[in-house]
This record gives sequence, structure tokens and C-alpha cells, in this order.
Amino acid sequence: MATQTTATEKKPQSMGKYFKSSKAELKKVHWPTRPELKNHTAVVVVVCAIATVILWLLDTVFGFGLNLII
Repeated sequence: MATQTTATEKKPQSMGKYFKSSKAELKKVHWPTRPELKNHTAVVVVVCAIATVILWLLDTVFGFGLNLII
């Protein structure tokens, strides 16, 4: 049984209304300060470096183990 839901359909917005609402939403965003941005960037770089070292070590160990088997 198919039912029509015309009440919940949205009408297309005009481009001007779309950009106005986008600008209003961007004003609500909590933008980080420069020190917060530096801190978060440093955390991301350190975590990526640690993950790189761990993956390199695992690759080396498994490669060495595979060479022993072969």
C-alpha cells in the first residue's frame, strides 16, 4: 500500500535564501582561536607520527616473520 506524503515535502529555496541561511549558520560556528588551532594541529601531527612508527614496526616484524617462514 503506497501512501503520499505531500505535507513533508520541501519546496526548493531560492539561491539568495540559501546563501543567507548558510551565512547565518556559519556565524553560529565556534571557530578556534590561533592557540587552540596550533594545539590541535600539534596533537594531530604527533598522533600521526606515532601511528606511522607503530605501523612501520608491525610491517617490519611481520615481514621478518614471513621471511623466516619462507
